Amino acid sequence: MWVAGSRNRMAVRFSVNNNNDDPSCCSSRKRGGFISGLQQGGGERSGLPLTSCPATTSSLHHLLLLLLPLYLALATPTAAGLTNSSSPDYSRQVSSLRLHRIHRHLNRINKPPLLTIQSPDGDIIDCVHKKKQPALDHPLLRNHRIQRAPSQMPKVKKVAPEKEQKAGDGKTEAAAEENKSSLPAVEVEWQMWHRNGTRCPKGTVPVRRSSVDDVLRAKSLFDFGKKQRRSRFPVHLSRRPDAPDVVSGNGHEHAIAYTGASTEVYGAKATINVWDPSIQVVNEFSLSQIWVLSGSFDGSDLNSIEAGWQVSPELYGDSRPRLFTYWTSDSYQATGCYNLLCSGFVQTNSRIAIGAAISPVSSFTGSQYDITILIWKDPKLGNWWMSFGDTTLVGYWPAELFTHLAQHATMVEWGGEVVNSRANGQHTSTQMGSGRFATDGFGKASYFRNLEIVDSDNSLSSAQDIYTLAENTNCYDIKSSYSNEWGTHFYYGGPGRNPACQ
Repeated sequence: MWVAGSRNRMAVRFSVNNNNDDPSCCSSRKRGGFISGLQQGGGERSGLPLTSCPATTSSLHHLLLLLLPLYLALATPTAAGLTNSSSPDYSRQVSSLRLHRIHRHLNRINKPPLLTIQSPDGDIIDCVHKKKQPALDHPLLRNHRIQRAPSQMPKVKKVAPEKEQKAGDGKTEAAAEENKSSLPAVEVEWQMWHRNGTRCPKGTVPVRRSSVDDVLRAKSLFDFGKKQRRSRFPVHLSRRPDAPDVVSGNGHEHAIAYTGASTEVYGAKATINVWDPSIQVVNEFSLSQIWVLSGSFDGSDLNSIEAGWQVSPELYGDSRPRLFTYWTSDSYQATGCYNLLCSGFVQTNSRIAIGAAISPVSSFTGSQYDITILIWKDPKLGNWWMSFGDTTLVGYWPAELFTHLAQHATMVEWGGEVVNSRANGQHTSTQMGSGRFATDGFGKASYFRNLEIVDSDNSLSSAQDIYTLAENTNCYDIKSSYSNEWGTHFYYGGPGRNPACQ
């Protein structure tokens, strides 16, 4: 992560923040009030001793089974930063059958750790053997051999500096503004769970543990960790014939830049400004990300690989921006998920916990922090790799997961997305980016800078001839431009509900 301030720039990494508990299966374990430091093999996770219950105690188990739903309802925290009217009602009765299904699902995705780390901020990080990680449960990956590293990183094309110019619908920007971020970097601590000095051992990957509370915030067990399906773009809005059919009908709104649909693309890169936008309703979210796409927006075969930062009280239980990944091979219908909440994404890094909170974040007219994400297709094995910062490899999406993306991408999108649930029949005040419109510029509006694409020669070059799109510019907008320092870039975002956005 980089900070772009008026006089300095520093490299900062992200930290973890969420308050998780891990309820134990009520029929054979007790619920612990703390986390054990070391887990052996498939041992249960609890701060209390494991118990083996004889048949004579079955009546006690039945009583505990009946009381557990009430305990969960009373113990579940609400999402931080939300108004009372938007907080979910967890006082509803949870059936023992539903709890059983939730525990069974959690046992599949929360793998037995070799080491468990209790983060100072409440997150629980499980250090899972890399060969036991959730990805390898996928039917298509049963015999998958983990790729340690890509065959090669994308090459950077050497190009002569260009004059600053207008790009897309933006106006010419003064390079001096962007040059504020070009000073030397200083490294600092980047994930909260590192602060106690404990690291995941070599050969393991850190996995943020999911809890019963996390699942209960979702609409259903099936919906846990998944995006809603992308709907067609409203026909009454002005758009290019090759513009992406982004979501609108189910409340998703965007401010994005994108490449033409006829291009063969093998990857994309961008540096993304990080903020902590306000979320009005618990089941809404605000994110800023890269999409690498192929397939049909109108059909059920859209392939998408995504990464960036998001604020999602429903998914994480708080309102902090977090590093995330996503994938789908069937237009968000049944395949894919966020982070490691299903099988698919193969993590190779032992220091980055996907789903961890990013800290620090940008402040209005103050220091500006950003993260750099690169996604590209390995030219030999065909897996889609992700790197964070300059050269830190995070992991990859195996080629076996996809149909169209098994070959190449046909479109890249960069930008912001929110969900507007129209609470009380009005547009909500959920913010995108910094919550400011694009015209406010540096230090106020959020930005994407140095947009690049990877070509068939595995070479990175500045994205040219990009287009921009926003469904409702009274709520969220975008303005693109070009400069020698920031290359192709844009400002984007907005406050949501305001006098012009109802």
